[in-house]
Amino acid sequence: MLLNPENTLFVRGTTPVLLLAEAPVHDVLPALIAPDGAIPVCDGWGIVPKLTMCVVDGPGEHGLIVPAMAAPVLDGGAVNDDDPEAMSAWCADAEQAGGAVVLSLDRLPEVLDWSHLLGSGTAHGGFVPLLS
Repeated sequence: MLLNPENTLFVRGTTPVLLLAEAPVHDVLPALIAPDGAIPVCDGWGIVPKLTMCVVDGPGEHGLIVPAMAAPVLDGGAVNDDDPEAMSAWCADAEQAGGAVVLSLDRLPEVLDWSHLLGSGTAHGGFVPLLS
């Protein structure tokens, strides 16, 4: 299933994050409660981060594709839209980390409050390892 890039936010970091809104896989991803910040691994899920598209593959027929080149990337506090260099850097972060944290939400937050996202029980997801 193709996810509208406007419903995503790629966040750069040592462990990169992919935020999803209105994702068709929301209910299939495990509910995430990690108030201590220890993100569990999403068993049965994998990610393929590429410059033009990002694939999040789940068990069975579940998964989605994000047109990455058209998606926003949060890098150092600034959002970069349609920026191939920022997306390339996010992909490199994911390769270095061996995957990415994928969080599915009802809607994208206006302000990233990690303690709320990880402790509220409204997010689904976890760490999704690279598919080889």
